[in-house]
Amino acid sequence: MNWTAPFDVFNPEGKTAIVIVCDHASNALPGEVGCLGVAEGDMQRHIAWDIGAAPIARHLARIFDAPAVLSGTSRLVIDCNRKLHDPSLIPSMSDGIIIPANEGLSPGQRQKRIDAYFNPYHAACRQVITSRCRKGERPLFLSVHSMTDHMDGTHRPWEISLSSNEDRRATAPVLAALSEVPGLVVGDNQPYDMDPTQDYSTPEHALSRGLDYLQVEFRQDLVAEAKGQERYAHIFAEAVKRSGILTP
Repeated sequence: MNWTAPFDVFNPEGKTAIVIVCDHASNALPGEVGCLGVAEGDMQRHIAWDIGAAPIARHLARIFDAPAVLSGTSRLVIDCNRKLHDPSLIPSMSDGIIIPANEGLSPGQRQKRIDAYFNPYHAACRQVITSRCRKGERPLFLSVHSMTDHMDGTHRPWEISLSSNEDRRATAPVLAALSEVPGLVVGDNQPYDMDPTQDYSTPEHALSRGLDYLQVEFRQDLVAEAKGQERYAHIFAEAVKRSGILTP
């Protein structure tokens, strides 16, 4: 995937009171960082992006008629869902793969990446949300991710999982609606919860404003192709609609 910009806003004029974000939408590398010393095959793996997440975010934006802000830069350049002080913001290793170009960065080099890729993406998220709030809306914040089907030798059975902290005003009703789907394996804070001390996007853009939020993970082996992306986007969207959390 060729790098074009630090973010993309899809369906910016969407009318529904939802703002969708996708922190790990792209595996693209800006020219100035080169290949990071990472093999092309590894750049297609989960370490570089959330496989299938960007198409699902766009499907959901169409289904709900909502705007979606998608990061345009690989998480190996900078992870847009990490605090600025977090060592994994610019990882030197991911799932056993060394990222040579990320080792030994100076404070100035780190700040250059923050200014070039992290800050513009989050400024776009902030602008879209602020514009909605100024209209009197309290938009639902929907953060779209995907997860590998195996980690550390363990299979992950969950097809769709919701991550949350103690604020579960939106999460609990949607989990209940998802649990009604025959045969669907649903995760509740499995394999990840939403940790305000580590996660950046939901705490920064939703919790700080008192907005309801959903942070969803789709299993990558199920959404790597277009058919699965469309299927699971519709399953999730229908559950959100049935949950009753959307403002009429």
